Parts: sequence; structure tokens; C-alpha cells
Amino acid sequence: MDIDVRGPRFGAALTTVVLAVVLVTGSAWLLAWQTLAFALGAAGGVPRSPYGWLFRRAVRPRIGPPTEFEAPEPPRFAQAVGLVFAGLGLVGYTLGPDWLGLAATGAALAAAFLNAVFGYCLGCEMYLLVRRVTVRAE
Repeated sequence: MDIDVRGPRFGAALTTVVLAVVLVTGSAWLLAWQTLAFALGAAGGVPRSPYGWLFRRAVRPRIGPPTEFEAPEPPRFAQAVGLVFAGLGLVGYTLGPDWLGLAATGAALAAAFLNAVFGYCLGCEMYLLVRRVTVRAE
């Protein structure tokens, strides 16, 4: 079942804010929250993430029905990629080295920002590239 394209962009906007605050404050707790949000999105799909739930409950009823849809697999893969970077960032912030926390969080922030502002999902593009390569290899 396809998903409303506005949902992942809304989630990316919230993720951008959360990760920017993490970079400014160095809060491992806030990064742990974002890591959990990524994990739920990767496991259950974007609609089952906390930001997807918030989009469905608070935003979508106010902006009307969707006019554009997308397959759920690329955004779900993007959540898994975000989970890897947030997890690395969390390791860096809690166990060290500090540069790992900053670099991994910064990379996740850059990807979320691209999706939120420009609608360009790096993780989704990675998914499509992996699919093309694996289909050719078969």
C-alpha cells in the first residue's frame, strides 16, 4: 500500500530539528530518541514511526487528502540508513570518540535536511540504486 509523500517529508523536517539540536547541545538523550524513531520507522515503516503517527493524527487532517503517493519501501530503507548513522552518533556521544558523534549526526542531519527542504531522499535513492544493481546481478 502506497503512502502519502508528505508524511516522510514531515518526518524529515522534525528529524532535521531534532538532529540540529543534538549537534548544538550534544544531547545523547535526544539522539537516543531520534535513534528510536528511526528504529520504529525501519521496523514498521514510516507510518508507524512516531513522526508518522503525529503526521496522521495532527497534520494530515488539517491539510487534506493526499494527491501524491509513493511506495513505502524506499522511505523505510531510508529510515534504516538513518538508524545506522544515529546509532553511530549515539556511540560517539556516549562512548567516544566525540568526532564520531558529530560526524554521524551531521551526516544524518544533512540527509534529513535535503528531504525536508528539497524533497530529495538520499536513503530512497540508495534503495533504488541497490535494487538496480541486485536486479542486474541476478
